[in-house]
Amino acid sequence: MTQVSFNVVSRSGASAACAVEVNRLTIAGWAGRDRAAIEHHIAELAELGVKRPSTTPCFYRLGAELLTQAEQIDVVGAHSSGEAECVLVQSAQGLLVTVGSDHTDRLVEAYGVTVSKQICPKPIARDAWRFDDVAGHWDQLQLRAFAIVDGVRRVYQQGSVATLLAASDLLERAPVAAGAAMFCGTLAVEGGIVGMAEGDALELELHDPVLNRTLRHAYRVHALPIVE
Repeated sequence: MTQVSFNVVSRSGASAACAVEVNRLTIAGWAGRDRAAIEHHIAELAELGVKRPSTTPCFYRLGAELLTQAEQIDVVGAHSSGEAECVLVQSAQGLLVTVGSDHTDRLVEAYGVTVSKQICPKPIARDAWRFDDVAGHWDQLQLRAFAIVDGVRRVYQQGSVATLLAASDLLERAPVAAGAAMFCGTLAVEGGIVGMAEGDALELELHDPVLNRTLRHAYRVHALPIVE
């Protein structure tokens, strides 16, 4: 179990603090709505030696203590990277949506996807929206990620969440009970998956063009040495 705290921003712009004791964390994998997009992401990971999933989508259960709102995470080596995702969190104020990164060790991923996800922290933003405020125009939400590698900032991911399974669909398949959080799937990356070394960073955005607002989070990597 771990505690996270959100600044919940309403449609009107008013905000309220909300602390959540998260006791269950799920990562929705291979959650694309478009079969071609799923195959594209599978092909990206296949280049890294990751086996095809037996079914899609699939739901990885991880330790809730992996969630973090810190601006720096510790990882081992320089072969992990993040993925921008919508994140649903069930709170005392109802279902919330924020933006986060399914940071994953890419070397370990070739051995086992679940293990690779379990060994990396999962950064999430401090601001959140009420799910009910965006449910009616969910498909218009936009995900973006910018990678800062060797001091150079570039677009890493961008696109509509309409290419992913709708949150309502995921919630039917894997309900988010009180105190639970779920990452909702990611987009294909631009330019290929890159490993993040010491000081590299990822900037995350979830943009709502209907209500003209954006959730943001950024974090950098502290790469711990590998001792043979």
